[in-house]
Amino acid sequence: MTATLDRPVAPDAMAPARYRIGRTRQDTRDTFTIELEPVDGPMLRYRAGQFTMLDAFGVGEVPISISGDPTRPGPLEHTIRDVGAVTHALIAAPRGAVLGVRGPFGTSWDVADGMGGDVVLVAGGIGLAPLRPALLEIVRHRDRYNRVVLLYGARTPEDILFGDELRSWAHDHGIVVEVTVDNGQHAWRGKVGLVTNLVPRAGFDPHSTLALVCGPEVMMRSAAQALVARGVPGDRVRLSLERSMKCGVGLCGHCQLRDLFVCVDGPVLGYDRLAPLLSVREL
Repeated sequence: MTATLDRPVAPDAMAPARYRIGRTRQDTRDTFTIELEPVDGPMLRYRAGQFTMLDAFGVGEVPISISGDPTRPGPLEHTIRDVGAVTHALIAAPRGAVLGVRGPFGTSWDVADGMGGDVVLVAGGIGLAPLRPALLEIVRHRDRYNRVVLLYGARTPEDILFGDELRSWAHDHGIVVEVTVDNGQHAWRGKVGLVTNLVPRAGFDPHSTLALVCGPEVMMRSAAQALVARGVPGDRVRLSLERSMKCGVGLCGHCQLRDLFVCVDGPVLGYDRLAPLLSVREL
């Protein structure tokens, strides 16, 4: 169902729950993962691909995809790039500081739809963080999937996220992990170039594939086109958008994409629905 500006909103959807920072881990020079525990009440339950609205009290609120493991109890994890006042306040908050959490909101990857077939995940930059819950869910039930391929592109070797997990997914769980960087330094011995260049050569059966894509919009558009060109049906290619989301419940209209409200109808949407919209620059 498409969101409307007069859609009723549950009162608790606008009231943040209080969560306390248990740990902040620096992943790269500008990206951090914070672990949150509820101050009171149960731990939030979520599905891979959903997001929350994180509130740094007195500074502001931003939408951040959940990057933790939806199949296991534990801290609520968010991987955040330091790009503005609110994100800086979130990652700079000390251990024990209290933040506001609203959600979870939005649609999920529904990665179980790929059981019995191949799964291809294409990530660009911090787009690997929203895909991490899907990967952890696949790892949890690895025997239910055939080939699993992760194609990941970062700006430089220093910007590669979750390096230890990338190695573990490849070595311990039979996931094909291909990493490329835009700018390789002299010590880098891996691939250099756009992540979309990896799609035509990746080993998967397009007719049995579920494809999950997250990253900058231009990268997602190119990756989706490459996947469809390989023969993956458009409705089996899913993209995650975080376009200008502000309220999380379809009220403010900041994330409107023609007849869609990304925070409610997305953030995960099929390429069959997005293809005509992503090709229009004004949208």
